[in-house]
Amino acid sequence: MRSRRLKNEINVVPYIDVMLVLLVIFMVTAPMMTTASIDVPSVGKAAQPPAEALQVIVRADRTLALLAPGRTERPLSRSELVQEIASAQRRNPEQAVLIAGDKNVRYQAVLEVMDDLQRQQVKRIGLLVQPSDK
Repeated sequence: MRSRRLKNEINVVPYIDVMLVLLVIFMVTAPMMTTASIDVPSVGKAAQPPAEALQVIVRADRTLALLAPGRTERPLSRSELVQEIASAQRRNPEQAVLIAGDKNVRYQAVLEVMDDLQRQQVKRIGLLVQPSDK
């Protein structure tokens, strides 16, 4: 009886077939994928805020205040703030609103104010930043 010899060869053809099928799938699906990009402004190159913008101030203790151009700062509740900005939007639909959050305020508080403004169909909402002295 003949002794059997072991073959130490690997058939790579099925692996190449699978690789080519996956390559085709990725090439077809890659252009269909949407990527989300977030353009966060750098503090060093922040633009100057519009002169006539309303400023919503969110303090660290989550109290709100409204600073209108030519007026003094007024503390308001969230519902009063929304009413004030809605009336300003009725007078001038392109009125810009800037949200100035204290450095120590939770991000959630700023997002709640922004969400309230977006529900009132405010078109121009921005975040106020302090330029660095570089």
